[in-house]
Amino acid sequence: MKEKLFYTSIETPIGFLNLVSDSDYLLTIAFSDSPDSSSQILTPILKETIHQLNEYFSGKRKTFDLKINAAGTEFQHKVWGYVKNIVFGKTASYLEIAKQTGSEKNTRAVGLANGKNPIPIIIPCHRIIGSNGKLTGYAGGLERKRWLLQHELKFTKPTNKLF
Repeated sequence: MKEKLFYTSIETPIGFLNLVSDSDYLLTIAFSDSPDSSSQILTPILKETIHQLNEYFSGKRKTFDLKINAAGTEFQHKVWGYVKNIVFGKTASYLEIAKQTGSEKNTRAVGLANGKNPIPIIIPCHRIIGSNGKLTGYAGGLERKRWLLQHELKFTKPTNKLF
């Protein structure tokens, strides 16, 4: 028997985020220009996700502590595991992630895994950039990716201070 799914939307500075959970885990976050019109039953995980996302967008949260269940292959989970460890306000390249996963020659596979991330922002795939430092594809669009990176930089203290 299939687990019942619950849906809600949150309005953010980058548009609506449509959230899907089961009774215990956050399953997906999807970017949208309009709210999800499905039934809006707020499970505890959806309430906590909304709370943590609101804190993130207000600059009060740099890491997430949510129960997630991201559907994906073993390789995708390996990539997402490394992506989750990229520090708020920092970036990594596809090549760096490929090296960490032992797939140095397969940056394309890392890019494809990143593109299949069902829980963006929580699994911060917006922090992955090209080896040349340029922004590359993002499921939410490059404008959202740029906004998220600039937002994080606003709340990141410089680390090169002398005092």
